[in-house]
Amino acid sequence: MRVWVQVHTWTSLISMVFLLMLCLTGLPLIFHDEINHLLEDEIAAPTMPADTPLLPLDRLIAAARQQLPEQHVLFVSLKTAEPLVVVALSPTAIPVPGQLHRVTVDARTAAVLGEEAPHQDVMDVILRIHRDMFTGLAGELFLGLMGLVFAASIVSGVVVYWPFMRRLQFGTVRDRSARLKWLDLHNLLGIVTVSWTLAVGITGTINTLAVPLSDLWRAQTMPALLAPYQGEPLAEATSVEAAVDAVRTAHPDRQVASVTMPTTSRFGSPQHLIVWTKGKTPFTARMFSPVLVDALDSTKMVAPALAWYLRALQVSRPLHFGDYGGLPLKIIWALLDIITIIVLCSGLYLWVAKRWGSRRRTSSVPAQAAAAVVSS
Repeated sequence: MRVWVQVHTWTSLISMVFLLMLCLTGLPLIFHDEINHLLEDEIAAPTMPADTPLLPLDRLIAAARQQLPEQHVLFVSLKTAEPLVVVALSPTAIPVPGQLHRVTVDARTAAVLGEEAPHQDVMDVILRIHRDMFTGLAGELFLGLMGLVFAASIVSGVVVYWPFMRRLQFGTVRDRSARLKWLDLHNLLGIVTVSWTLAVGITGTINTLAVPLSDLWRAQTMPALLAPYQGEPLAEATSVEAAVDAVRTAHPDRQVASVTMPTTSRFGSPQHLIVWTKGKTPFTARMFSPVLVDALDSTKMVAPALAWYLRALQVSRPLHFGDYGGLPLKIIWALLDIITIIVLCSGLYLWVAKRWGSRRRTSSVPAQAAAAVVSS
């Protein structure tokens, strides 16, 4: 038990600062969509009858290109909440950071509604701090390590709590002293939220592996598929609408999220349109699957199976952020996040109070001995 106490103490202290940062930044990220809706002047679709038909994607892409005729179309995003299409254009066929233009087009009229401003808002900054602390992949992997340390803290905390629970009735909070009261609250709140904190900690750790896992799958899967097309020039897609219709017919249980145009960069193919699909339920809406469609013949397509580790990654995302059950689930996630902050802060207080008390007792012994010598 002494070993478990030491494990719980030091794993908690090591991960404390980073876990507090993640909890504090994660709190507003739970309501990311709601906050962006309030703070940002988003481009919205004009009000029209609900049964207004949508125009073909090729016409919408042509409308966006008229704004920037010398630009290359990189990808097209289809918004599910509104009849809008976002066309991403760049001066070169390979995207250059800071030179991407996102033109929003009304899918019913082909009217260009505006271009998204390329700036970082408050939520983007908070997300970067939460994800990698502005240090890129190294920061993500470091926070993943802290997630594992936090998981060890949770497991050791349960082991330490077990004999404590046998001595007191569940829910007991003694108030004989401030330290004892906070100890009981720390144990009670910690054990009540243990399943949630463990789930969020593990899924957060999995999320930090998104980049290396995606690169691993791409390296294992794409070379074999694209080997016959290596060295080929960029194909001009015959019809983006035909490719999307073919994917919808082949996969009626999924919806199209975006289309990547033929490209020579590492995430695409020079001879294919990559149609990204996702599930139609709130939980599966974060589970994406690619379908490669021949740019010249939409009847030729292949849907490479995602590896199990990418599926685990996609499942972990909605569980981590709690954004698959609407606003009620987000509120529950936020309350559990606040309780976790209280548990972390109370644990730090208990450690400081214990060390301070030990020092005071240690310093009082020599003082008592000196007083005894003087009196004798």
